[in-house]
Amino acid sequence: MHSKLIVSAATQHYLDLEEKYGAHNYHPLPVVLKKAKGVHVWDVDDKKYFDFLSGYSAVNQGHCHPTIIEALQSQASILTLTSRAFYNNLLGEYEQYITQYFGYDKVLPMNTGVEGGETAIKLARRWGYTVKGIEENKAIIVFAEGNFWGRTMAAISSSTDPSSYKNFGPYMPGFELVPYNNIEALETVFQNKQVAAFMFEPIQGEAGVVVPDEGYIANVRKLCTKYNVLMIADEIQTGLARTGKMLACDHENVKPDILILGKALSGGTLPISAVLCNDEIMLTIKPGEHGSTYGGNPLACKVAMAALEVLKSEKMAENAEKMGQLFRDELQKINSQHIDIIRGKGLLNAIVIKHSNPDASWDFCLALKENGLLAKPTHGDKIRFAPPLIITENEILEAIEIIKKSLSILNS
Repeated sequence: MHSKLIVSAATQHYLDLEEKYGAHNYHPLPVVLKKAKGVHVWDVDDKKYFDFLSGYSAVNQGHCHPTIIEALQSQASILTLTSRAFYNNLLGEYEQYITQYFGYDKVLPMNTGVEGGETAIKLARRWGYTVKGIEENKAIIVFAEGNFWGRTMAAISSSTDPSSYKNFGPYMPGFELVPYNNIEALETVFQNKQVAAFMFEPIQGEAGVVVPDEGYIANVRKLCTKYNVLMIADEIQTGLARTGKMLACDHENVKPDILILGKALSGGTLPISAVLCNDEIMLTIKPGEHGSTYGGNPLACKVAMAALEVLKSEKMAENAEKMGQLFRDELQKINSQHIDIIRGKGLLNAIVIKHSNPDASWDFCLALKENGLLAKPTHGDKIRFAPPLIITENEILEAIEIIKKSLSILNS
């Protein structure tokens, strides 16, 4: 077993630059990428890889999708930013497009996914006070244990992962946690009339692609309706065709009260997020009470429409469903003693590695890299496999061979 690989002089040059001048808040694989197209990326030594992370599902449509890039380039030379101090000719068009696409009255445009989460919480609190009648400053937002939606102060205040929250306190008040995939625990906490909302991922991504029991999402919807609690679906990673449906909630025909989107909303070109809900919730926030300099900028609006368009026109959800099933079936056939669990939906998949060496997952990912596939461990023993949704059957089978070959490193 080894945990370090010899890298080229070109690669080392860029690693050294980041080590010296960058904050040490990430631990990337030692590969330096310079080019990408479709499901592939190339490093500074011109070695080609399958990308099985897709920018944490920001690149669902594939790298540098021609339709999205054309929209980006054409708009970039006309108008990029006006701020919301003025109207622009694309925001209204985009707002109409995305609200009709997902079936909501209104959208509030932001940039990053974590801003989307913050926005949803602000909306839920405001609704709690002005509509539900919760006593001021007493609103509770409930989260699922194992959640991950970013690293702002609010996001880490809802985290159960010490690497996210330790030594960053004091934390945001008014947050409570319940076990994920546990309807009884959720109903118990909903007895408190101060609860305004439950925010959760339909499938927990960063936790290692934790798929809840069938019926969980539908039961969450029923409980939220019964107790007059807003259901907030964080579909930043699970949404936009990744799991084989346009939204992961669609697997159970459930419509959340507040929907948060990000990542692939731009096809991986720039930060774009969106919070969608109906008037009763959205219109509780008045002018000047929430916003963003870049939120709803013309460039983002043009790109987001193109990104959403290709998801439908190229039937990416259908392909994700089909290729995901093939991928899991082929993983099962490998029958390795080191693959403990295989789980996922569509093309959001993960394996749990079983090995006595705590660095086994990292070593396996280094072996994958050497053999031409990029993936990254999460929470120690879990490895996500989430390629762009345009991947073909032959490419899936090729990737499976790389995975099979790379597993041999764990036998040494």
